[in-house]
Amino acid sequence: MTRPVIYFLCTGNSCRSQMAEGFMHHIAGDRVEVHSAGVVAHGLNPRAVDVMREAGVDIAGHTSKVIDPAILARADYVITLCGDARDACPVTPPEVRRLHWDFIDPARATGSEEDILRQFRAVRDGIRDRIEEFLGSLIGNPGAGADSNAT
Repeated sequence: MTRPVIYFLCTGNSCRSQMAEGFMHHIAGDRVEVHSAGVVAHGLNPRAVDVMREAGVDIAGHTSKVIDPAILARADYVITLCGDARDACPVTPPEVRRLHWDFIDPARATGSEEDILRQFRAVRDGIRDRIEEFLGSLIGNPGAGADSNAT
């Protein structure tokens, strides 16, 4: 059996898609092939690195990338994490399953440093939960449910 190819997309590949890629690697290991990219490359957000480290996942070595048409064409699943990515995502072959998980951009959070980190943590935890649900339906993790936001 070949490993499913999963491609996470967001606006700048700095926070949400990086977190998703990190969690997918951490949780699924070598059972999937996972990539992330953005409509543009904004650079890896240091707060995303920090909150992922808190969760036991190191994404410090990740780099911010733009959408690669070759990966897009061979992906089994393209998962957009914001409306910008969903709307700007190039056309995919018909066999590519496209899912949309809408998360706010934590990089736009305002307030005190603790307020901002709270928003990053909320997005991080939401992404982790969605990945666990998705993997439950994809590869049968015990106790995980099916994805309900397929588009």
